[in-house]
Amino acid sequence: MQETSPKATLDYPMGDTLPAIGQALAVAPGVRWVRMQLPFALDHINLWLLRDELDGRPGWTIVDCGISNQATHEAWSEVFATQLEGLPVLRVIVTHMHPDHVGNAHWLTEHWSTPEWPCRLWMSATDFHAAQLACQHTTHGGERAASFFASHGLADPEAVAKIRARTNYFGSMVPQMPATFHRLLDGLSVQIGEHRWVCHVGHGHAPEHIALHCPELNVLISGDMVLPRISTNVSVYDTEPEANSLTLFLQSLDRMRDLPEDTLVLPSHGKPFTGLHTRIDQLHDHHRDRLAEVIAACQQQPTTAADLLPVLFKRQLDLHQTTFAMGEAVAHLHALWHQGTLTRALGTDGIYRFSC
Repeated sequence: MQETSPKATLDYPMGDTLPAIGQALAVAPGVRWVRMQLPFALDHINLWLLRDELDGRPGWTIVDCGISNQATHEAWSEVFATQLEGLPVLRVIVTHMHPDHVGNAHWLTEHWSTPEWPCRLWMSATDFHAAQLACQHTTHGGERAASFFASHGLADPEAVAKIRARTNYFGSMVPQMPATFHRLLDGLSVQIGEHRWVCHVGHGHAPEHIALHCPELNVLISGDMVLPRISTNVSVYDTEPEANSLTLFLQSLDRMRDLPEDTLVLPSHGKPFTGLHTRIDQLHDHHRDRLAEVIAACQQQPTTAADLLPVLFKRQLDLHQTTFAMGEAVAHLHALWHQGTLTRALGTDGIYRFSC
């Protein structure tokens, strides 16, 4: 993720107002904003409470969960005690399988389930199964990830060793997934309380990301697909080594142009804003500029993803950021490779280089 330089401004209806940890802030009728801390440079995630009624039972739907750690459990417990008006959580909707979104899905559904009233996880099938597998296997670390990034030019022995040793990255934040779920699909209409929410699929950031749009409220819970100040991480990883993630992501953004420009966008990171089409244009401009930088570098000499890190990222990167940055660099190279602008060659040293 990179901070973008917008050419036009967005409107932030809530100003600088933020909900305190463990509290909720109303942003639309029946929609409340909750904020949880994250132990990364990206230090928070926005979560949402939707007033609901399911099978004649009044309560709440939670959208996204935060990572599973003691601080987040304590923050949720404060929300339960003070913000739910004495009503139960009826279901948990998760936009996608990344740890800050799905980490507490098992904890939340177990907490609110009873023999008579199961609290079910709702999410896309692709992301549900991807998260289940990630809990059981090494992801974003281990030997395969280290070899993949090495094949794209990551030569720093310390960085490669740290990636190789990071074998429980996902499981440390998502210790367990619910055994069952309710499937969300693109175009599916879900009645949540008094309002209908329509599922909008997005690709490139996650396998099958689901954003939720309420036409009556003119509100979009965008997850990570549209963020107001930073660009969504769009990466290629060892599990799908020839992926064309960036092209899929940009195509997904364009499908969101069907929604009104004045939609109130509720992002997973940053503040609620209006100016959806403006933001989509900004993200296209951002990636167009980055792709031009990639082409310029590849015109000079055969280039690896690791060669592009100082081109695409102007700041010092820690290990967490380097992993994402390498994935993003590969994604930009692959977008140009798949469209035929670049060619790819595997050297005798086992490293992929891209040329014009």
